[in-house]
Amino acid sequence: MYYGRHFVKTEWDLRLPLQVTSVGYIEQASIYRENGFHHFHWLHTIEGSGEFSVNGTAYKLQPNQGIFLKPNVPHSYSPDPGGWSTWFMTFHGALASPIVAALDIPQTTPIDWDAECPLGSVHERFREKCSHVHDLAGINGSLEAYAFLAQVKQFGQSSGGLSLSKGHERLTPIYLLIEESYGDPDLGLGRMAETLRVSPQYLNTLFRKSWGISPYQYLVQFRIQKSKDLLLADRSRTVKEIAAAVGFQDDSHFVHTFRKLAGMTPVQFRMQHGD
Repeated sequence: MYYGRHFVKTEWDLRLPLQVTSVGYIEQASIYRENGFHHFHWLHTIEGSGEFSVNGTAYKLQPNQGIFLKPNVPHSYSPDPGGWSTWFMTFHGALASPIVAALDIPQTTPIDWDAECPLGSVHERFREKCSHVHDLAGINGSLEAYAFLAQVKQFGQSSGGLSLSKGHERLTPIYLLIEESYGDPDLGLGRMAETLRVSPQYLNTLFRKSWGISPYQYLVQFRIQKSKDLLLADRSRTVKEIAAAVGFQDDSHFVHTFRKLAGMTPVQFRMQHGD
């Protein structure tokens, strides 16, 4: 039932962006790390519960709850009287810090998820991988570490907020509206908020949590991507005609926006992609 494995790494492995250093499903014992753990460290509850203490705060970790720590953060944890089964992964790598920063996964605070999502059965998926060294070595290990972090980003939620997947699902009516009406120059934040039946301020908050940009910025980027398709699909259409087709009332504004986002003008884009 339980398993655990630590991995020996070569000099070549250490140059990879990410690399799994240990993984396991265990009956958790009490641990105190005065100087923290030397690699990035994830731990979550499979069965039972336990107390995880970090930065002077103690958290009770129930099933489908985990916590993520960067290296060298002092912490401790201990099982409750009924026992505590946990799954853990530790990793490092040449780009571990910037990858973790880019994914913006909450640290030192509990993260939870729905039991049906892939995180709920990750301990079962890794059981087989731990029986074959090559499944978590080299490039394979790097891919597995990134895939796991991506799942935490996609399905995990903290402080009662929406997970990334739930956030995208909530915004589906807006995606459909933009897909159907991007050519309407009057499409704006007010209409998008009405479609979702929320305030413009709250829609901004939802979009920034899911995309890191505002709904209007998303719309503008969508229009520019559509304009690229039109520029190549029908080369007889003028830039002014394409600007109007994707919702820009002023073709000079379209050219300015296109240059800002694509790094070149619409005409240069056409030339770069040949006849």
